[in-house]
Amino acid sequence: MNDDNLRAEHRQRALKGASIIIDINTSEIACTVRNIHSRGAELRIPAEVQVPDNFLLYIPTDAKGYRSVVRWRAGNRMGVEFLAEEPKPHWHYG
Repeated sequence: MNDDNLRAEHRQRALKGASIIIDINTSEIACTVRNIHSRGAELRIPAEVQVPDNFLLYIPTDAKGYRSVVRWRAGNRMGVEFLAEEPKPHWHYG
């Protein structure tokens, strides 16, 4: 059985720019949302960038932020689970 059979929810393919926001003192990390559903997403990140396990994923085109935790990593791809929806931080300029 492959991973596609284990997924309970269909993942919608996407190509959306997003930002990984860690805190007010850390620059944001640009990434791309490749697929998304109500509980998580697959992200593409620059290969040389170190991303912490917990962060806020902000998707400007949707005007939504998601408190996220990394569930898997493979090269420049990572799967995240959404823990909660949050507004964009007031100090974020994007």
